Amino acid sequence: MEKGRAGKYRKTKVTVKESRTGKVIFTPPPAIEIPFQLEDFFFWLNSKKGRSIHPVLRAGIAHFELVRIHPFVDGNGRATRAFATLILFIEGYDIKRLFSLEEHFDKEALSYYQALQSVRKKRGDLTQWLVYFTKCLAIELGQVKEKVNKLSLDGRFKDKLGRQIALSERQIKLVEYLKSNERLIMKEAKKLIPKVSEDTILRDLKGLMKKGIVKKRGRTKAASYVLAG
Repeated sequence: MEKGRAGKYRKTKVTVKESRTGKVIFTPPPAIEIPFQLEDFFFWLNSKKGRSIHPVLRAGIAHFELVRIHPFVDGNGRATRAFATLILFIEGYDIKRLFSLEEHFDKEALSYYQALQSVRKKRGDLTQWLVYFTKCLAIELGQVKEKVNKLSLDGRFKDKLGRQIALSERQIKLVEYLKSNERLIMKEAKKLIPKVSEDTILRDLKGLMKKGIVKKRGRTKAASYVLAG
């Protein structure tokens, strides 16, 4: 984003258009209302009434409201999904950060936007959106359970006392690739985890090496990684 815009509320009118047709599907509130609507929303979110709602529904409501208010010129969707996930983490849905609503919604972009638009079509009724949000989270958590169960059956992913070794979501992706392929090179690792830097991937691999799960072969950029025996 242009210097001075990042982290700043928008000062202009914006519209949300359908990417395929260019049709305007949503017009967020005027810029002048943004600080007041956000203040009202966060007051509710932190209130006794707001905190009495189930964490998953709180996250879903927060997701919708921040998308509706659309406080920034760009990046609203990413910021909103990150904030909804933060609520889940704080409320006990951390699960070693092994699930990603961002990735799930990216895969189901059409269904995601249709669920958001259902609120406007039903004059503010969030039911359909919250059902969709809850189902997506259930699918993600179900996949986490399946991954952990698979890893727990493999003795390489347990310490000397037989306890499960904790891995991050990125590390699990790298390990799953190595369980199906003889070796991993950085070029393939970048394809597996496209949204992070090479340094971050190297830190994940070093973590796996330190835990005795992965071994490095070769040096410099020609290095490859294999599962430890």
